[in-house]
Amino acid sequence: MTSAVKFHANSDADELPARLRPAGTHAPKPAGQAAGPFEMPADTGKGPSLRDALVTGLLVIYPTVATVVAIVAGLLLASVNGT
Repeated sequence: MTSAVKFHANSDADELPARLRPAGTHAPKPAGQAAGPFEMPADTGKGPSLRDALVTGLLVIYPTVATVVAIVAGLLLASVNGT
């Protein structure tokens, strides 16, 4: 069943009715839009820096050192307890 009632998107008479874009067209994007959290940023042409190397080293070395310290502390505490 179809209705002959005209649909008004806006209740105010002075406003223009809402217009929808056809499905085959895409909205234009601004040229200088910043990359979002899941988009690759534009390549700046710089390689890895010393800061990147230090952070990577810290992420690799810290868990290793923390694991060894935890094992040694556990062995020392076990020997103090007498077991």
